[in-house]
Amino acid sequence: MAQALLCIAALYRFTPFADPASLRGPLLDACLSHNIKGTLLLAREGINGTIAGTPEAIDTILAYIRTLPGCDALEWKLSHNDTMPFNRMKVRLKREIVTMGQPDIDPLAGVGHYVPAAEWNALISDPDTILIDTRNDYEVAVGTFKGAIDPDIRSFREFPDWFRAKRATLEAEGRKPKIAMFCTGGIRCEKSTAFASLKARKTSIISRAAF
Repeated sequence: MAQALLCIAALYRFTPFADPASLRGPLLDACLSHNIKGTLLLAREGINGTIAGTPEAIDTILAYIRTLPGCDALEWKLSHNDTMPFNRMKVRLKREIVTMGQPDIDPLAGVGHYVPAAEWNALISDPDTILIDTRNDYEVAVGTFKGAIDPDIRSFREFPDWFRAKRATLEAEGRKPKIAMFCTGGIRCEKSTAFASLKARKTSIISRAAF
């Protein structure tokens, strides 16, 4: 008998959790009871992680997560595999669900404009648009958009310093470009555009797309 495909869900949601520690135990128990494996991160700013299990189990856990405070609009992407990619289930408490090291950045208070895929090519073809790849160096090495700027960062923590330096260069040139940023799942775009919106005083538009 052929083995059923397993479902892998990469998910995140920025939402204020007043007490993320109180969510950890029930969430871990729910995952374990459905033989889910993977890692979920909980922080005061929300939830992030990747989990795997049967399609039915993943549907059940996604439904459970959507009942958590502010998670009704949970973002997730699904893929499939014939073997389990994780060894065990972990739910960890963190200071951030994606580490940028900028405590004043709140994606819920301000984030870039979300660009539909149908409008993306026109945006990045505009000569007034600067396209930035917010992914880490090993991800960029796999492939990127033509003309995209590679910050050449090994971790997301390095992005703020890189952007400050880039901003200073643009301001010295007197430029006020549109900035388009992209990432893989969306979570880094949320923070990078929130950071850029706060810091790029002379930038007219901050745009965001995730693929």
